[in-house]
Amino acid sequence: MNEAVMKLWGEELNWISDPDLREKTANTWKLALEKSVLTPEDLNSIPFTLLVPNLSVTFMEHKRSVVHIARDSGNQINKFYGTDLPVNMDVLISGAILADVGKLLEYELNAEGKAVQGNYGKYLRHPFSGVSLAEACGVPAAVCHIIAAHAHEGDLVKRTTEAYIVHHADFMTFLPFKDGLKIK
Repeated sequence: MNEAVMKLWGEELNWISDPDLREKTANTWKLALEKSVLTPEDLNSIPFTLLVPNLSVTFMEHKRSVVHIARDSGNQINKFYGTDLPVNMDVLISGAILADVGKLLEYELNAEGKAVQGNYGKYLRHPFSGVSLAEACGVPAAVCHIIAAHAHEGDLVKRTTEAYIVHHADFMTFLPFKDGLKIK
């Protein structure tokens, strides 16, 4: 597995029990880093969204929190609902790790080193480029569905349980920054 990817995702990738899916998930990140102008260091310093001015939460802080929240939620759903609402944890974790991988193609750095939406991103938002990267690495459709459905684009499709979990983990850690009630 690529050293840069392991530095970003070592702990979380190891939560995927299927070695083939773990490798495909890591390879998708490797491919994204190869195609991106962003470095792993950039991912630990740029904001996770361009929609909130002066945001200090980094891309990787947000991504890691989403993966952890999704995993915890999936474990609790399996505990309380068992066979009535089973969550495939490998699919869930892979999908959570890959949900924003397309941002590596969507974002670039301007002359001041600030993250901005690049020309590619103006044509294809990260759910689309993320699916493209994942499919190129042989990631299964169940995981690609999560990538495609995690953002607003997914509001028009029927989501799997795993896709709902990632969608909500992502939005519960985004919307309060974007438009949450601010009482002082």
